[in-house]
Amino acid sequence: MTPPVENSGPAETDPPTPGWDPRTLLVAPGRHGAYHTIGAALRDAPDGGVISVADGSYPETFELLDRSLTVRAFDGATVLLDGSGGDWPVLDVRGGSLTLAGIDVRASVAALRVENANLTVERCRVSASVGPAISLRGCPRFVVSRCTVSGSVQGIVVESSSGRIDDTSVDDVASDGVVVGLGADPEIRNCTISGCGQRGIYVYQYARPLIEGCDISGTTGAGIEVAHQSRPTVRRTRVRDVLGVGIAFGPGCAGSVEECQLDNTAEPGILLAEGATPTVLEPVRRPSATGDAGLDDLLTELDGMVGLAAVKAEVRALVDEIQVNEWRRKAGLPVGTLSHHLIFAGAPGTGKTTVARTYGKLLRALGVLARGQFREVSRRDLVGQYIGHTAEKTALVFEAAKGGVLFIDEAYTLSRQAGSGGDFGQEAIDTLVKLMEDHRDEVAVIVAGYTGEMTDFLAVNPGLASRFSKTVEFENYSPEDLLQIIGRMVGDGDYLMDGEAHPVLLDHFARISGDPNFGNAREARRLFEGVRKAQSQRLRALGRMPNVLELRTVTAEDVLAASA
Repeated sequence: MTPPVENSGPAETDPPTPGWDPRTLLVAPGRHGAYHTIGAALRDAPDGGVISVADGSYPETFELLDRSLTVRAFDGATVLLDGSGGDWPVLDVRGGSLTLAGIDVRASVAALRVENANLTVERCRVSASVGPAISLRGCPRFVVSRCTVSGSVQGIVVESSSGRIDDTSVDDVASDGVVVGLGADPEIRNCTISGCGQRGIYVYQYARPLIEGCDISGTTGAGIEVAHQSRPTVRRTRVRDVLGVGIAFGPGCAGSVEECQLDNTAEPGILLAEGATPTVLEPVRRPSATGDAGLDDLLTELDGMVGLAAVKAEVRALVDEIQVNEWRRKAGLPVGTLSHHLIFAGAPGTGKTTVARTYGKLLRALGVLARGQFREVSRRDLVGQYIGHTAEKTALVFEAAKGGVLFIDEAYTLSRQAGSGGDFGQEAIDTLVKLMEDHRDEVAVIVAGYTGEMTDFLAVNPGLASRFSKTVEFENYSPEDLLQIIGRMVGDGDYLMDGEAHPVLLDHFARISGDPNFGNAREARRLFEGVRKAQSQRLRALGRMPNVLELRTVTAEDVLAASA
């Protein structure tokens, strides 16, 4: 991809929009009196100017040198800056200042690379296939707020910079979620960091960040790792369900850990190398010897899930059988062999992953599994590129899952019938069959997917079906279940739903539930995001500052707009 040719600005014959601030330039392809590309508007924008961008996908990339500009989505528009075909950043900023608001940025190489400039990024979605999604170096002031960063090698890299990252999620990155180094001292508050191939937060070379109120989970390495004389303050942060230790301090590192919670991490919860001197102001809360919570608490958590009556009954029956077997063993009575491997069959969005996580915790609480940690994988994590490579990859994944649950989503894609990789998927299945038998008391394997495809999957190896003790069927959620799910989302977001919206929601869910691609709870989540957007557009049109009740209330009008 080469930088696109910039279209010209507004024609001289087009009259200016009455009352339009001359420092604000509108980008709206096809509209008279507006710029057709962002690049053309940037060329003409004065220092301190605002570029307001209408709906659309813009295949443009920019290099900004000592400019002071704001680029924002126009009145709630959906705007994508798409540089996925290029070998350079979508926005390469050096000097000056840039504010980016409400813009989605997709890149092959770093989406935002900023050096020696002030930066504000708000309500943006950022992804990059190669390198960090957001890279900050030498920035005297920056703000990354209410953003979503995903699908990159690294999430956010901050070096020699001061600023803050707040209310931002970093997910599905191949390496570290957030990297802070070279003396940087940002505040990282109320962020969610999950699904990282290495560490959640990596702090190195004299960095001094404040990490407060964050939730870090699903990392292959440590939740937080501190190295090279760094001194972070980690406060009221939770690290959970990680394969590595919770927090690791290297030699010569200091700082403090205050009121933090570590759940389901490798031992020890806090790893201190020789010469590390952090202060732990309060004991870090650790899981009890019987799991993150007691058996009754976990069963209450299971019962609290919406719908899934048959699934809950199946899981409770399994728990009862395991408990009674343990009592028989203690009484000296014979106990039959019980496999903990399960098949979860059903459509997407029916709670299979959530139930699998709870199942692992239940097995730990019962003393069946040592750790109860949860490892979710798919075909790409198990299948290699040549004969022999797959067996090695599968064995490594299985080894990392020992003591907990190995959850294989869309497992049917491993079979010859469904997969696209020749015999490589079959090699993964054959390897799993042997490992599941050899280590049946050390790990619980759960395979998940559509009911029909899972039946075909079990037929590809004569010993595969016998490894699983039970198939648990997950039925689609009813419209009433989905109404309850979206009601919880409304409550969690501190919104209020107008009662008149309920029948509108029920009609919508009843109408879409027959679609073959119906996504169940995912549909509820998508609709809720649409309702929030519709509410925002409605309130902006009031022409005044809404009161608190108006800010909290979503109406039937909002639901209709989102479901249209």
